[in-house]
Amino acid sequence: ANMQKYLLYNAVEPEELPTLRELSTMEICKVWSGMSRHIYKQLLQKRAVEIGVGTFAVVPAHASVEGGKVLPVERPMFILNKPLKMFYNLESDETKISDETPVVQPDFEEIAANIHFRHEIVEQCVQETLLCFAGALRDNKEVEFSFR
Repeated sequence: ANMQKYLLYNAVEPEELPTLRELSTMEICKVWSGMSRHIYKQLLQKRAVEIGVGTFAVVPAHASVEGGKVLPVERPMFILNKPLKMFYNLESDETKISDETPVVQPDFEEIAANIHFRHEIVEQCVQETLLCFAGALRDNKEVEFSFR
């Protein structure tokens, strides 16, 4: 995925989102739920998934349990790409993905096969959604992106 295209100097114009305009909300949700399941499967296999604006990964964390004990746990996280953070002037904690963790790109053909869509549609839908996401960052809008 080419991160450059998410560093926006200008607002996102509707003509930059041809696929999103063709798809219904239901279809867009179907693509992202397929994407979400795909990412989940990769995380279970100890891989991180890079999606252009950032990376989904499982990172070590600590959980406090009763009696003041602290347990090492692993938690799934979305880590925004550093150039994007700098470009949009965003604050967040520095999170490192372990060097042992392979970082993969989403397999759009596999996702498409699972949800019975053409893979070009899936890939374009994801990229255009991320463009909207970058546009919201650029315009300082609140973004809520929920994944199960």
